[in-house]
Amino acid sequence: QVQLVESGGGLVQDGGALRLSCAASGLTFSTYARAWFRQAPGKEREFVGAMTGGGDYTIYGDSVKGRFTISRDDAKNTVYLQLNSLRFEDTAVYYCAADRYVRRSMRYEYWGQGAQVTVSS
Repeated sequence: QVQLVESGGGLVQDGGALRLSCAASGLTFSTYARAWFRQAPGKEREFVGAMTGGGDYTIYGDSVKGRFTISRDDAKNTVYLQLNSLRFEDTAVYYCAADRYVRRSMRYEYWGQGAQVTVSS
């Protein structure tokens, strides 16, 4: 059974930073594309970024480019999302996802349960 478990969310002040983790079990993360999405209250789920299984290609959504960074630790079967220069509008539930291919759409096979990030203004 595949499980993706996010952690590291919390409350942070405007301009602050957080790092989210997504640990996988039941699959080898390095053979899957890994993505992050977010969903703010009353809004549709939004693409944040994604990385190929080999880690050689990473793409980001326009609203986070230059502020957020995806990294991985294959030994821990974990992918990370570093969130810097946080803004109030980054407040959302952040989800990690996995699939065979990198895509900006939500067509990912596996999803985590989400981690709340709240940025206070």
